[in-house]
Amino acid sequence: FFFQLFGCGASRVTGHQFEYKQKQVDMATAQFPSQTGSCVGQWCPSGTGLGHHLPPGAPPSPAAAKGVLSSKDEAGPKNTARRDLLIQLQEEAQRKWAELGAFEYNAPEDGESDAGTPETKFFGNFPYPYMNGMLHLGHAFSLSKLEFAAGYHRMTGKRVLFPFGFHCTGMPIKAAADRLDRECLQYGCPPVFPVPMEVDQEEQPKEEAKPDVKEQPDKFKGKKTKAASKAGTEMYQWNILASSGVPEHTLPEFRHAQHWLKYFPPLGKRDVAAMGCGVDWRRSFITTDYNPYYDAFTRWHMNTLYKQGGRILKDKRFCVYSPLDGQPCADHDRASGEGVGAQDYTLIKMKALALPGKLSVLEGKSSGVFLCAATLRPETMYGQTNYWVLPEGDYGAFMMGNGEVFIMAPRAARNMAFQDQTAVFGKVDCLLEMKGWDLLGLPVCAPNAMLPVIYGLPMLTILMTKGTGVVTSVPSDAPDDYMALQDLKKKAALRQKFNIKDEWVMPFEVIPIIHVPEFGDTCAVAVCEELKIQSQNDRVKLDEAKNRTYMKGFYEGVMIVGGHKGETVQVAKPLIREEMLGCGAAVGYSEPEKRVVSRSGEECVVALTDQWYLQYGEEEWLAKARECLSKMNLCSDDNLRQFEITLGWLKQWALSRSFGLGTRLPWDPEFLVESLSDSTIYMAYYTIAHILQEGDIFGKEKHTIKAEDVTDAVFDHVFLDKPAPVPCNISATTLQRMKKEFNYWYPFDLRVSGKDLIQNHLTFTVYNHAAIFKEEHWPRAFRCNGHLLLNNEKMSKSTGNFKTLADAIQVYSSDAMRIALADAGDGLTDANFVDDTANASILRLTKELGWIQEMLDPAAPLRSEEAGLFADRVFEAEMVTAVHTTLGHYGALNFREALKYGWYDLQTARDTYRLTCGESGMHRNLVLRFIEVQTLLMGPITPHTCEYIWGTLLGRSDGTPESLLVRARMPQVILTKEHMSLQMAGRYLQDSISSVRKVVAKLETVKKGKGGKAPTEGPKKVTALTMYVKDRFTGWHNTCLKMLQANFDTTNKVFSAETDRAVLEALSQDPEAAASVQGGEKMLKKLAMPFVQFKKAEAISVGAHVLQEKLPFDEKAILFENAEYIRQSLGLASFNVYLTTEAAGVAAPIEAKVETALPGTPAAEYRMEAI
Repeated sequence: FFFQLFGCGASRVTGHQFEYKQKQVDMATAQFPSQTGSCVGQWCPSGTGLGHHLPPGAPPSPAAAKGVLSSKDEAGPKNTARRDLLIQLQEEAQRKWAELGAFEYNAPEDGESDAGTPETKFFGNFPYPYMNGMLHLGHAFSLSKLEFAAGYHRMTGKRVLFPFGFHCTGMPIKAAADRLDRECLQYGCPPVFPVPMEVDQEEQPKEEAKPDVKEQPDKFKGKKTKAASKAGTEMYQWNILASSGVPEHTLPEFRHAQHWLKYFPPLGKRDVAAMGCGVDWRRSFITTDYNPYYDAFTRWHMNTLYKQGGRILKDKRFCVYSPLDGQPCADHDRASGEGVGAQDYTLIKMKALALPGKLSVLEGKSSGVFLCAATLRPETMYGQTNYWVLPEGDYGAFMMGNGEVFIMAPRAARNMAFQDQTAVFGKVDCLLEMKGWDLLGLPVCAPNAMLPVIYGLPMLTILMTKGTGVVTSVPSDAPDDYMALQDLKKKAALRQKFNIKDEWVMPFEVIPIIHVPEFGDTCAVAVCEELKIQSQNDRVKLDEAKNRTYMKGFYEGVMIVGGHKGETVQVAKPLIREEMLGCGAAVGYSEPEKRVVSRSGEECVVALTDQWYLQYGEEEWLAKARECLSKMNLCSDDNLRQFEITLGWLKQWALSRSFGLGTRLPWDPEFLVESLSDSTIYMAYYTIAHILQEGDIFGKEKHTIKAEDVTDAVFDHVFLDKPAPVPCNISATTLQRMKKEFNYWYPFDLRVSGKDLIQNHLTFTVYNHAAIFKEEHWPRAFRCNGHLLLNNEKMSKSTGNFKTLADAIQVYSSDAMRIALADAGDGLTDANFVDDTANASILRLTKELGWIQEMLDPAAPLRSEEAGLFADRVFEAEMVTAVHTTLGHYGALNFREALKYGWYDLQTARDTYRLTCGESGMHRNLVLRFIEVQTLLMGPITPHTCEYIWGTLLGRSDGTPESLLVRARMPQVILTKEHMSLQMAGRYLQDSISSVRKVVAKLETVKKGKGGKAPTEGPKKVTALTMYVKDRFTGWHNTCLKMLQANFDTTNKVFSAETDRAVLEALSQDPEAAASVQGGEKMLKKLAMPFVQFKKAEAISVGAHVLQEKLPFDEKAILFENAEYIRQSLGLASFNVYLTTEAAGVAAPIEAKVETALPGTPAAEYRMEAI
């Protein structure tokens, strides 16, 4: 019998699926349903928190709370007493925090020895949410990471700045307001809509398997992790607002954009405060020129960049553009297609050599008619043998601004109209509409082609939503082209179906143009033959062939024809493109990589616009940005890689807009600053916002400092340490106070954000800080997280799997919701908020409150004499370990782990202690210490409940800010080897009892007789147990341990890469080791390596002391001291323990198998008696 395979089991590996959830979920769900049943109370008009049927004001007395906690839980959807108690505690805590200014910190006064280092202050911030609706659980998830971090740092004694602003810049609010206005003008106010409008669920086609639309191997394509449309199923703006809870009689006011600014930010403040976030609301503000103070700050920001020269330039560039809005459409301006950029093509002009049939009307109307094909591979045009069209596709002949006629898909012509290719910007002039059938067999002269004439042929896989609908064919290097051409050559019936003449197909053979070492001069042919592809319908194999040929062709291909013969494809490609553009054989063309829809509801194009650009990617600026990033803590290697990738591809960014809300460009007021560009350094504004706006988020009230007096020179003085402006209407004392606030709090220590902002906002933040501020004020850390799933499914209003922050607080209470948010997960992978976890937390929190009240009762059955029992010592060690481990995870921003060790595992240790003490009872001082430790450790995650315990139950609050739980100090411990040894010993004892209990159950099971006969023996009971303990490792075990010690880095807790090999070599050189194992050296290796891996994991977790030949604790002494506890737990009449080297051990019976004993795994002898 073995308790465990090896060792004493001190380093148990545990996951996050805790047993308590499974045990309590049903009861918790029955009592506290997540979305069904009635939830008592509505939001208080004051915005301070949730209303409820319990009396507001003073906190519930322990007696009143005890009445709720001790009452029998009645199943049913309306029983919300426990939830309501938590809400009452939450509202009282929030009232107390607001009255005492718990979260309001200023820079220290002169003379205080606090220089604003990371050891004394913490400034964390969160991307201010966009205020066109209510905050939801997704916001709360990212926000909770900052809230937990701020709470932790506050409870380590630091000054903490946690501000929160509201973003209103951009077009979404203005577009929604204008849309509502149009609805009211068209349908009345209130509107009477004719029929419900459905969302246009356009089927997303598969990527075209064509070389001309293949992504370039040399262009990074960032993964779009947030591709969900922001538009719901209710397409009318009136209905969208109504479904958000806006009172219907107020809806007409939302026709004016400024009303949105007045309505939603206060609700956002209400919800964040109700969540219990430790925000300094004095520093809150909204953006746009509606707030004159922030408007002045943004103007200073833009002027500072502009004056540096080369940071902001006006130029014509391709960008995603909304024709309806008349301006570029950035990520935050989109209903769908976030993260989609412009894809540049080379538009090949193939001149029509004849205009038969329907096309004859184009004769004489232009300087030439051209079929235009968009390609990403202009270097392959030498090998054209034909071109492809979609027979049923819609095409048109469009007059260009230079007098030429281009034949292409209407969608492509619409894009070109915004790229200075037509006579009037944005206007297409269609001379003739046609089908692809009309283009089959049309002879053209293709630029750079080695053949004088090629013809149009049918291809059924062309997508009319990508490119121009006309596709060049280069069968030498494109597997799809090769197989499609072969199909037409081999299948006369196919040619007959589309009226294709033989002379358009049969004479045309593959033309070698590029040599690829692995595949020769016709790589498409070689790969298709190698993969045995039979036709153009063999999609899977063709995709494989395409991937192989394109990558090899680009990176290894060498031109064997044309003016760049002998040059690599990488070198020749851009040169050939420029030559074709220069001689008029091609034109530049661009379109969105994927479909983009603006918030105004229109599909976007790519336009060539003359506007202001931020010169991201400029060599000197990029170098500074990289330097800034290199000094930051990005919390994970994955984050760093994403930032490095973004810095690699990010170039010019369109800065200006002509539609929406925001700040006007100071030097060109025709334009507004777009929404991502006014949001990169506003963290600095938080440091002085309370001085300028004095708690007024709109900046509209009469303030000590007038907005017009906050000039660029003032900001230069405060933020850049330039001389104070003269003259200045702001006093020198106030200016000095502003400088002190900025210099104390900056740089910020942490910015928490969703991972989707790495590709824009967060990288912009790095660029702008590097350009504007001194190096000492560059950001210190970013922490990015994944998105939030709700019950393992994507949150979506249309499916009903969605919760606003207000809903979640109302259903669960803030603290139960916060536990579920902490438990949802950390890191870049998407997290999961589980209703059952939140519901179970209601029950767990309130039951813990009930237990605490019972323990604080003077009549509680607790011991008061000296705490000297083994169980006491182990419990104290468990608490020390919990404090040490939990605080480490808080500091590392691993909040799920902090919750595990500071809540779940700590309570498990308490429950084990209670069980081990049995009738003698737990020790009063240790129980009080546990209550205090758990309350402090859980303070950052469940501050409301902990504030009640701290102030009301423990009586620690005296009415001052410093006596609040949220400002209390985390417990201080020093984790020693003795603590770890005690913890290991305690777990060894519990695991031993558990393992023995399983063996006893098996021994006491009555075995059935053979053939269904009655058992041959009657029931028996195990009445006595003797354990034989081996006190040290010997033989090959000791050899392994010595090698592990020699290869272990005790400082970094890592083993060398050669550890396993060194162990095996040592064993092979020890002949006695192999001789001691039945089966020889082969069996020895099988036994040794699991032991080695177990000990390695244990050493990494606990420390090097577990690699000694003896356990860190006296195994026999532990069992002997707890003999009575073991005996009672197992229902034994007697229990004894001996060393294997003692007389009793030497004389033990054979069935005890004493020779199998190892340290941590005793041998055992059981005595059974008939019942």
